[in-house]
Amino acid sequence: MPGLIEKSLDKAAFEYSVAYSDRARHAHDIAKEAIEKYDLVVAVGGDGTVNEIASALVGTETVMGILPYGSGNGLSRFLDIPMDTEKAIRNLNNWHVEAIDAATANGEWFFNMAGMGFDAHISEVFSHQVKRGFSTYIKSAFREIANYKADTYNIDIDGTLYKREAFMLSFANSSQYGNNAHVSPRASVQDGLLDVCIIKPFPLWRFPEMGVRMFTKTSDGSKYVEIIRGKHITVKRDKPGPMHLDGEPRIEGTDIEINVVPSSLKLLAGAAYKSGVGSNKS
Repeated sequence: MPGLIEKSLDKAAFEYSVAYSDRARHAHDIAKEAIEKYDLVVAVGGDGTVNEIASALVGTETVMGILPYGSGNGLSRFLDIPMDTEKAIRNLNNWHVEAIDAATANGEWFFNMAGMGFDAHISEVFSHQVKRGFSTYIKSAFREIANYKADTYNIDIDGTLYKREAFMLSFANSSQYGNNAHVSPRASVQDGLLDVCIIKPFPLWRFPEMGVRMFTKTSDGSKYVEIIRGKHITVKRDKPGPMHLDGEPRIEGTDIEINVVPSSLKLLAGAAYKSGVGSNKS
């Protein structure tokens, strides 16, 4: 990686240093210290690493860059940041700055996607796997789905109450989880809203269809998917359980409060990204 940076970064525009994290939340601490010294802090990793660094930079004038190096890279893909490392480094030279929305769940930041239900359950299972990657995630999903039971949620979205039985409940800032699996194809990171995606219980035999819909950007056309947009969301459920923030699992209680913080993170998008609409590629 240092060799690629030396080769591909415009040294006439940037003076840089490289720091390595060696424990959980260390990347957050490094980024926090960098605010006073640097105009740009670049995350090398997936959505979890992006979250650690972005949560240190949100609300500041320091710009964030991303070199995608994770298993899903949802936010990077949405922002048209190249998946090839050398091309991603060259993308930094373009200095295509966009201000994107962020959100909090019970005071903790997320930038791409949060969720509870089946995807949070799979995130928890996936976090214990030795081998990472898309194939491991899919295998975990197929292994766990047969025994997973939907929960009932009481959801308040900007003052309107909804009671829903849901297999999965996602709060989408961008359109996708990662690997181009789009749960809310029309989501925007610049509209000041989250897409609350309610995936209702569906027959097990339709699981492959639901997967195909995500990869073809047609999930919002399914009768099992309801999408409601909002700024302030509260969720009440019967019992504590898993929740993920940008793919990183945790256990949360019965009450969850989610708020959008518009245009609060400055980030270098890909050259092809058009403000407000995200990637047009599937």
